[in-house]
Amino acid sequence: MKRISAAVALTAAGALVISGCAAGGGDDTGDDSGLVEGSAITAAWNQAFYSMNGNTSFGNATANNNINYLTLDGFNYYNNTPELVENTSFGTYELVSEDPLTVTFTVAEDVTWSDGTPVDAADLMLNWAALSRALDTPDFSPDDFTDPDTGEFTESFPTDVVYFDSGATPESGMGLVSETPEVGEDGRSITMTFDQPFVDWDLVFTPPLPAHVVAKNALGIEDNEEAKQALLDAIENEDAEALAPISSFWNSGFNFTELPDDPERYLATGPYMITDFVADEYITLKANPEYKGENAANIEEITIRFIPDPLAAVQALENGEVDIISPQATADIKTALDGIDGITVLTGLEGTYEHVDLQFDQGKNSQNIFSNAQAREAFMKVIPRQEIVDTLIKPIIGDDAILRDSQLFVPGAEGYDEAAADNTSANFAEVDIEGAKALLAESGITDTSVCILYASNNPRRVNEFALIQASAAQAGFNVTDCGSEEWGGLLGTPGAYDASLFGWQSTSLGVTNSLPTFVTGGINNMNFYSNERVDEIITELNGTFDAETQIELQVEMDRLLWEDFYGVTIFQFPSVTAYSDRVENIDPSIIAPTIFWNAWDWAVTDGGSEE
Repeated sequence: MKRISAAVALTAAGALVISGCAAGGGDDTGDDSGLVEGSAITAAWNQAFYSMNGNTSFGNATANNNINYLTLDGFNYYNNTPELVENTSFGTYELVSEDPLTVTFTVAEDVTWSDGTPVDAADLMLNWAALSRALDTPDFSPDDFTDPDTGEFTESFPTDVVYFDSGATPESGMGLVSETPEVGEDGRSITMTFDQPFVDWDLVFTPPLPAHVVAKNALGIEDNEEAKQALLDAIENEDAEALAPISSFWNSGFNFTELPDDPERYLATGPYMITDFVADEYITLKANPEYKGENAANIEEITIRFIPDPLAAVQALENGEVDIISPQATADIKTALDGIDGITVLTGLEGTYEHVDLQFDQGKNSQNIFSNAQAREAFMKVIPRQEIVDTLIKPIIGDDAILRDSQLFVPGAEGYDEAAADNTSANFAEVDIEGAKALLAESGITDTSVCILYASNNPRRVNEFALIQASAAQAGFNVTDCGSEEWGGLLGTPGAYDASLFGWQSTSLGVTNSLPTFVTGGINNMNFYSNERVDEIITELNGTFDAETQIELQVEMDRLLWEDFYGVTIFQFPSVTAYSDRVENIDPSIIAPTIFWNAWDWAVTDGGSEE
């Protein structure tokens, strides 16, 4: 018998990650029955994993962070309420002083990597160096050393510069910790002093990568403890000669599309560890025997198959080849799932939104078309936002399918209605061909080609691209196809495209964590946008603890983004998760990592292994 849930409400959400697809919400549940030996299930996702470092501009994608969430432990995570949960079995954090803002992060005793090496201050210090970029070579830009076909750094990348590709800026987050932290006497803690107050100080630490592995590879050291000490020395002495190869390995050493020969490149601290990985086919996770935390796995083995075509994912579920799917929702998907018995279907809205960004600089067009404000406004006028919603989204969720009219606020969240009324999104609710023609003529642009980057193996995106292309042609734009299956790694690559069509997925409820999308030089600033007042607002938000003032600042910022013709938001994602009756405790969150947030609680109902 099939069970179908009702749609869920959305709450405001913060930090953003490049989205593939995600799921709807539910209630917090748990299962402390313990590991069932021999138990195994298979889930499906629409994009292949390619990096264990989700903190780089290249690796910051849902496809990666789903896996990293289960294999790399951290100080906190979000449940599906959603609310922040302090993961004290990994470590704790303490506010030492409010003025100056000083905090101590401490790794719990007996926390180790899956090779048995203790997690300690060296791992935390590497995380600080990478996420603050306080030790980077000043004024270095990687733009000339980025492959436009892959988005990765080229072999010609200078070997004598310190550059951590985290996108950190001095005005926000860990970038506000410009002084080198102090290592505690216990060897498991560091104390950081912020340059100014920062409202989301408890969210600055993401799960660390193994310092001993980075240092061994970067510095040619074989012993784990010697490697960690060498890394600490390099950081504390600001040794640029040693930090250059350290930053280089941190940037790219954890990128891989199949199981590496060196097992140290995929060590784990979380409840699961990678044990098998076949390019473009699947990745297998097994319960980590070294994990001693509170979120111990119930199921011994989880295999995640990469199935880009959502209808193929539905077919795999019906055939019993996979147990859990969370494909990008379409009308065809809904119809197909309605015809399957023996499954549970959860539907609703989620914390991901579709949008089109325009490249303010370094586009593919010979005249860098969207450096011109009139050309940007003209193109926004021809994006058929309402037609996209009516054609592709309403057949799935009916009247819940609405235009999203804010770059910062989720529909229904406090501040959304005020922002939508204050900004100029209404000017782009309907297509205006004649207005676009006039603006394009006034712009002086003669090369009207616009190459759009999108996921070429995603049916909904293919349809969106076609609708935009047809509409834009009526105003004189020549929209060309920059679609790619490797679209995520290409975002932000100079010269690769002129506009991008993708989704931002919320990963946090923090006030400040969506701001790296819009701050000059931020990790999520893929379109080279820069506005001095927006940067000022972001700096103000970093230290603003009053909720009413936070909303006022964000409303002003939202208005500026629309007035700058940043790009358009289109819709909030509809979600669908379906799973077979042989699994239970599938209870998605509206924010990342959606279905995977409680994968350690998943259980096989028959207690057996998958055939």
